[in-house]
Amino acid sequence: MRRRQKGRELTELEEMLEYTDRLHEQKNIRDLKKFLNELNPADIALLLEEAGNEKKRMFLFRMLTKENAAETFVEFDGDTQESLIRSFSDSELKDVLDELYVDDAADIVEEMPASVVKRILKNTDSEMREAINSILKYPEDSAGSIMTPEFVDLKRHMTVEDAFKRIRRTGVDKETIYTCYVTDESRRLLGVTTVKELLLHDADDRIDELMETNVISVNTLDDQEKASALLSKYDFLALPVVDMENRLVGIITVDDVIDVLQEENTEDIQKMAAIVPTDTPYLKTSVTETFKKRIPWLLLLMISATITSQILTNFENKLASVATLIAFIPMLMGTGGNSGGQSSVTVVRALSLGEISMKDIFKVIWKEIRVGIICGAVLAAVCFVKLLLFDKYVLGNSEITVMIALVVSLTIIVEVVFSKIIGCSLPIIAKKCGFDPAVMANPFITTITDAVSLLIYIMFTTALLGI
Repeated sequence: MRRRQKGRELTELEEMLEYTDRLHEQKNIRDLKKFLNELNPADIALLLEEAGNEKKRMFLFRMLTKENAAETFVEFDGDTQESLIRSFSDSELKDVLDELYVDDAADIVEEMPASVVKRILKNTDSEMREAINSILKYPEDSAGSIMTPEFVDLKRHMTVEDAFKRIRRTGVDKETIYTCYVTDESRRLLGVTTVKELLLHDADDRIDELMETNVISVNTLDDQEKASALLSKYDFLALPVVDMENRLVGIITVDDVIDVLQEENTEDIQKMAAIVPTDTPYLKTSVTETFKKRIPWLLLLMISATITSQILTNFENKLASVATLIAFIPMLMGTGGNSGGQSSVTVVRALSLGEISMKDIFKVIWKEIRVGIICGAVLAAVCFVKLLLFDKYVLGNSEITVMIALVVSLTIIVEVVFSKIIGCSLPIIAKKCGFDPAVMANPFITTITDAVSLLIYIMFTTALLGI
């Protein structure tokens, strides 16, 4: 389902609301209907959601033409859709459903409670019900679950003139008519052509003479991210979806892919922040639900952080002998965590875009080692100068010596390198093992690098200060 971006400024929305309220109060139905139907469906949906009570929203919705009503309905969030459906008469619901594309209708059915779904299916024709059920049978996040069966198909023996006749006859209900797919009698995908290509050929030219036979497609069971990657890579407007026997069963359009990318990016961001992913908008998620999504990772990270505590406990006496050393622990652990986090986020993004894979792991590690050495050297040099000039003389911390400054600086160099190795390699390994690499982002990486940084610090403290 298409998700709208609330791009209009708040002041513009307020102006539209004020104008709508004024027309409504004046009972100026003609101008109100004209104003609403001249807006973009996404803006109409935003306006109606902010309109106030359900009665007023329903009144304004009934001002829309059939086409605008359907397009606006798709733009609403699930709660508003459910509210409207419960308020619709059967004829109104049928009018909206008849104007929807099958993939949008399937998305709505998937999100609604059983009682609403029963009413939706009751008011759709048998062909629409069959198409909806065929989409819903595919696994979640698969290419089949986001495709639409509404596409233009041609036969190879057709002429250009025949093709245009078919497009005019069947194209009105299709999601796109620009890209046309060539199939045989068994609906096996043979080729693809475009309206532009047809316009540039003579009316009696055959389709099999001008179609592109090297067709890029996805299987119904392929991950939807694969479809997104192919559409992005080849700049297609639509991508054919085939079954195991290469029969064309649907297409994925670019607007569906935008939704997928938005959902996947949101999911990755949530996982990177150690939150169980959710599709519910933030303000509509209850406190209890938010708690349930956050507490599992918080518990896991808290327990895993006890490793760091155990390391500190084991070396407590050594560090206590030079009290100043303890003061640098937060800075060192923070630097290590930040370094590992930078690498992990970069690699997770590269993995999601298909820029790297498991075979590239050693190239990635070698690159991060070199970056880590340079970053670590710069950070160490700045830290060394700061400790001896600023902390020792300006702040008057006489306990800082050259050796202590050296221990801290060397720790920074080594921990930055190791943190970047950990940060870049774990997401790739996770991907190879079938896990989501986003899980290996900042919180998890930080916990590991904290322990590694502390061990490196203690190692240099023992070796150079002899304690």
